[in-house]
Amino acid sequence: MSPKILIVDDSSTTLLMEEMLLKKYTNIEVVLARDGKEAVATALSEEPDLILMDVIMPKMDGFAACREMRRHEKLQAVPIILVTSRGEPDNVEKGFESGCNDYLTKPVDSNELIQMVNGYLAIEKER
Repeated sequence: MSPKILIVDDSSTTLLMEEMLLKKYTNIEVVLARDGKEAVATALSEEPDLILMDVIMPKMDGFAACREMRRHEKLQAVPIILVTSRGEPDNVEKGFESGCNDYLTKPVDSNELIQMVNGYLAIEKER
């Protein structure tokens, strides 16, 4: 069974680029969401193995979505990587305080993203 990754971003271009990159270099199933509220609902229904999430989004930002996901028992152990242009130290700190496992700044280095995703998926397989 292929691992499932939820990609969350309000930019259709970013969603498409990340999906294409992941499908090119990994054997995964991709699920998409376009805002924080949709991300929480999709994560609860799809139960992904990993979540890649933007911070600046409508309806609910990535920090709030991350905190909300961590309130649900079945999402508490799912790795969340925040992928955002907000790389200021206070935002990075806020991300980790919100419950993310890792933080990448845009523009994303594709090799770094693939390496990080593969690392988290390997950890998930061991559980």
